[in-house]
Amino acid sequence: MDIVMNLNPTLITFLFYIVAMVFIGLMAYRATTNFSDYILGGRRLGSFVTALSAGASDMSGWLLMGLPGAIYLAGLSEAWIAIGLIIGAWINWYLVAGRLRVHTEVQNNALTLPDYFANRFNDNKKILRIASAFIILIFFAIYCASGMVAGARLFESMFEMSYSTALWVSALATISYVFIGGFLAVSWTDTIQAGLMIFALLLTPIVAILTFSDLSQVTMALEAARPQAMNIMGDLSFIAIISLLAWGLGYFGQPHILVRFMAADSVKSIPNARRIGMTWMILCLGGAVAAGFIGIAYFQQHPELAAVVNANPETVFMELTKILFNPWIAGIVLAAILAAVMSTLSCQLLVCSSTLTEDFYKTFIRKAASQNELVWVGRLMVLLIAVLAIWLAANPESKVLGLVAYAWAGFGAAFGPLIILSLFWKRMTLNGALVGMVLGAAIVIIWKNFFGETGLYEIVPGFICSFIAIIVVSLLDKEPSQDITDRFNEADQLYIDSTK
Repeated sequence: MDIVMNLNPTLITFLFYIVAMVFIGLMAYRATTNFSDYILGGRRLGSFVTALSAGASDMSGWLLMGLPGAIYLAGLSEAWIAIGLIIGAWINWYLVAGRLRVHTEVQNNALTLPDYFANRFNDNKKILRIASAFIILIFFAIYCASGMVAGARLFESMFEMSYSTALWVSALATISYVFIGGFLAVSWTDTIQAGLMIFALLLTPIVAILTFSDLSQVTMALEAARPQAMNIMGDLSFIAIISLLAWGLGYFGQPHILVRFMAADSVKSIPNARRIGMTWMILCLGGAVAAGFIGIAYFQQHPELAAVVNANPETVFMELTKILFNPWIAGIVLAAILAAVMSTLSCQLLVCSSTLTEDFYKTFIRKAASQNELVWVGRLMVLLIAVLAIWLAANPESKVLGLVAYAWAGFGAAFGPLIILSLFWKRMTLNGALVGMVLGAAIVIIWKNFFGETGLYEIVPGFICSFIAIIVVSLLDKEPSQDITDRFNEADQLYIDSTK
């Protein structure tokens, strides 16, 4: 009972937050009338919601756990990840977002990436649709597991639960509003969660700095703890820096981010969404790096408080928050971690659900399924994928950053070159798309398991080989049909006209 009373303020804050998210899910339920609403929000997201929901669904628990933990462990040299992500995200917004919005609508109003690929290349045999859907399910199962692990770590730390209990509690919090409200619930809650995340990431390192008398004391503590932590080059080799920067390549192939572009109300919303989204992203990544970096100095000054962080560096943000704030404020700030987990996990569950429903159930089992039936099948698929992710996350030794890195590379290499070339090169063929996609995913898996000791992030060879394979196979293949070329030209011209 004493433990419950001591944790009451934080517990109340968490419960209020979760209830608010479920309430938003109920509101979204009333606005969901068909399957397009459930998985794509009826393509009516404005620039503000598009920007913040894309950012929140992107950054996951990795932003508040994985990245601060990496910085705490290795110093500023890990910030190369943040630099690579910023560059990749900006290029993705600039080159891909608007074109994908137009092309998916022209390609028979495609609601999912496999649907877009199938329509773009007249995949009548459905080989490309099946392969892309299979890749989405494999890597999203891993990605969803990373979200489950991050959520479990939060509840485990905050409420002294066992890992297995925390895993189910955190999963239930997210599943509830995705199941009820679908894409609109995910997008609306993501917008709130994005605000909570940036508040927490900016506030925590500032308050940590204020515990020192001045900045020189921070520097002295850092030098005493780890002098090399202040060197952005650290002991990194050229391959290590390339690998960290290469995280930016992943953006071009992430289904849970690309679907936000597809759901924008118009191409004209994209430039403003890009400015909002990139500002939010830069501030959040800066705050995450600062939290891990200042954490080194803080726990050098307070070694008696450092046991938990030293045992698991990914808890550095949580521990700073619990130490620096009173329970009520800590509850609000720590809810940001739950927000980061829920925002990404919810979108990933929905993308998996839409893939199973649209690209398997509707395509192969019930072509004449009603809209209401598809919505309910989609909800059941959310539960199915969630259970699979919980099973994968059952190992308490799982690390958030490692799981995210694997899934991020898989999507980036399999879909990144395919998305880019499908939007810019009308000579691309179905066979080129299929070979490039499968090869990219296969190389990521092979490199991760057999060549990991080289230190080169598996997305690099996977992305390069996929890009080359698509071009070579497409050039060796016969040219696309006139129908495919005409639709590409129509979409291309529509995009040009809409940006004037």
